[in-house]
Amino acid sequence: MRMDQNAFNQGLINFIEASPTPYHATTSMTMVLEQAGFIALDEKDEWDIELGGRYYVTRNDSSLIAFQMAERFDITDGIRMVAAHTDSPCLKLKPKTLYAKEGYLQFNVEVYGGALLAPWYDRDLGVAGKVWFINKEGERVSDLITIAKPVAIIPSLAIHLDREANQNKTINAQNDISPVLGLTMGEIEDKFDFEDLLAQALTSQGHEVEQVLDYDLSLFDIQKPGMVGANQDFIASARLDNLLSCYTGLLALMNADRDLSCMLICTDHEEVGSKSFPGADGDFVEKVLRRITPDVNINSRLIANSMMVSTDNAHAVHPNFVGKHDHLHKPQMNKGLVVKTNANQRYASSSETQSIFKAICLKEGLPMQYYNHRNDLPCGSTIGPMSAAKLGIRTLDIGVPTLGMHSIRELAGSQDAYSMYLALTAFCDTQDL
Repeated sequence: MRMDQNAFNQGLINFIEASPTPYHATTSMTMVLEQAGFIALDEKDEWDIELGGRYYVTRNDSSLIAFQMAERFDITDGIRMVAAHTDSPCLKLKPKTLYAKEGYLQFNVEVYGGALLAPWYDRDLGVAGKVWFINKEGERVSDLITIAKPVAIIPSLAIHLDREANQNKTINAQNDISPVLGLTMGEIEDKFDFEDLLAQALTSQGHEVEQVLDYDLSLFDIQKPGMVGANQDFIASARLDNLLSCYTGLLALMNADRDLSCMLICTDHEEVGSKSFPGADGDFVEKVLRRITPDVNINSRLIANSMMVSTDNAHAVHPNFVGKHDHLHKPQMNKGLVVKTNANQRYASSSETQSIFKAICLKEGLPMQYYNHRNDLPCGSTIGPMSAAKLGIRTLDIGVPTLGMHSIRELAGSQDAYSMYLALTAFCDTQDL
């Protein structure tokens, strides 16, 4: 059953709030899938895939593939695939993360992905991610933590000390963005024990921690996502790129026609090139497809009959910077999802996949826009082209118009994500691939 726009937007807000890291996003999705009856698979085990079954598998706890097999499976019907990524640009804690300077206690951080750094100043920052530890039984285990309180802040330099800040501001990623945790008068341990903070977070979740071993932790803005604007035209949140796409793809799969085979692919590390064990440029998708159809000939024919929709946010035209767009390709908020095209294959859309999706949108009465980058600016990319090349699958790149992309707080239209949910649901229901 399809939900209405208000319920959808509130669900999106709740999903993003519960997902400060890719680990949390993957966990949030697995919980929804299990409630819907999807069966968990493990790459280490034998798989018994049955027609009519619904399954999911995770890798590194930060990437997920979920799929349903048609009861009357026919390779000529193909698989309808929706792809997104779980990661977002952020600040990660380095392995040796705590140091004192001029009486301040600070985090040593690393920039992950192409983060827009200026908006990170003067924000209340929490800490979240995965922690590995030894429990009281001597076992090496891990769990996710979310410290959703203002643990740290990156104070701006006063205008009085940088008179050119509004004219010519540059940010040195090594020297200028170290968050402040508090004050220290002597040894760091006298004032703050970072591992103790992690142990406390784990203890509050029912663990008995003997020793913290390692972690993969990120800072995040503790301000909650919300509807903004005089008429609530917008959704403002961290990580809209690309948890918005993960959520819409998840709901599309949940509502998909059970007589058709569909797959949701949400991979990590897109923001740093996807060349990783759980990334889209790894072998995760390829191996899952091989295990579904082990026969090489059947597998090749299945992929040839399939289609992937790569979903990643698109650049809405900015009213203050209109000249940054091609004059005929200026996506507007709440005017429909965006088909992204690029002749140099930075996006994977082709005339065939565009025509398929446009026919779906026309049938459903859904608005659609186009984005093509300016010729004199370097164009970004998505997991679409690499997935198309690795799998040999027809692919389309689409997204929701967004402002402030890669900021700590991004902006999307309150109608657009819902439109993409409806479009992806219709895509999962179409037989015309």
